Amino acid sequence: MNKIQLQSIRSKITNTLFVTQALFGATQVAAFTVVPILSAQISDSERMTGIPMTVAFMARAIFAFPFGWIMDQFGRRYGLIAGYIASITAGVTSFISVIINSFPIFCLASIFAGMARSSSEQARFIAAEIYPEEERPKILSKIVSAGTISAIGGALMVTPSGIFIAQYGYPPMAGPFLIGAVLSLFCVVFASVLVRPDPLTLSQQLKQDVSDKNIKLRRLAIILRNKHVKHGIISMVFGQFVMTLLMVITPLHMDYHAHSTWSISWVIMGHALGMFGISGITGRLIQLYGQKLVILIGMLILLISCLIVPVSPKFLPLALALFLLGVGWNFCFIGGSSLLSSTLLPIERGRIQGINETFIALAASLASLTTGYLFDLGGITLLAVIGILSSLTLGIKCFFYNINQIEKI
Repeated sequence: MNKIQLQSIRSKITNTLFVTQALFGATQVAAFTVVPILSAQISDSERMTGIPMTVAFMARAIFAFPFGWIMDQFGRRYGLIAGYIASITAGVTSFISVIINSFPIFCLASIFAGMARSSSEQARFIAAEIYPEEERPKILSKIVSAGTISAIGGALMVTPSGIFIAQYGYPPMAGPFLIGAVLSLFCVVFASVLVRPDPLTLSQQLKQDVSDKNIKLRRLAIILRNKHVKHGIISMVFGQFVMTLLMVITPLHMDYHAHSTWSISWVIMGHALGMFGISGITGRLIQLYGQKLVILIGMLILLISCLIVPVSPKFLPLALALFLLGVGWNFCFIGGSSLLSSTLLPIERGRIQGINETFIALAASLASLTTGYLFDLGGITLLAVIGILSSLTLGIKCFFYNINQIEKI
């Protein structure tokens, strides 16, 4: 394979993953806008607000390692396709649950949504592994930046999809789920046809790392003891916890202060833009200054966001706070992802990245499970205080982390 052919294949796979992540992410943004509100309405209890999201995060935690194992054993493409099929199932099941007003079925749909996320979150690593190590932060950032399209498209399709299905007598808030199922079907087709050759095979053939044929499979405990692996995971876990804690409750918080669905969708779009829109800048900062500084900056931005959230329930302060919440998450997420991508060997990536997604999902599960109860107990202020303390914990951990030179373990 010559350089021109190799670059053509890399571009095709990367662009396909970018498109599928943008489409899949749009289903997530659209659904999230209505899920907290529907949860409270269908269950008739605001304390149940975070339950469906918790179920989704728990499913994401449970299925992350199995999907990683599938990707290591059979190839990355099969794991991605299975995840997108789960997303179709989630959309259809959610649509049905809203129509018949069934909270248990709504939670069942969340299981499939979590399964889909546990697969799709691997896309950034899949794209990065077919490039030389020095280019990986840029590629990681590119795939994450697909969320920019998701943020805009997902938010903008909430109201129109509701208006469309209302013409046929269905509840307007069921609209995003039906559209999400259709978009996920496109993802299945694109991944099946265009993610070829399989990125796992390609990364092994390129010999960017030591050949897998000469490697004895290492035990998970040995890999997880590596300080770079630990710090990468910790950075993503704390960033996810703080972000989820405030993100999940914001639509309900705004609904209580008489904001329209349209206003809520714009705040969520701003939040998603913060999460994904500055990814190119994040990748460049990592290349220039390293992962440690980027993660520290992310912690500081999360802290500022938590300080702004309780100031006012008006649109602009909340939009600013949620945007910064997304930016802080982005710095922690891409900084931590870059550490993992730079440290692991191809044969180890699927399993360890699956474990990483499990830890992230568990953190998100804890946040979404408790956010409704804490909101009922102390309002948005209590959640902001917990976010501040968590951000400071990450900052202290990162400050004493000595990155030195990253070496393969």
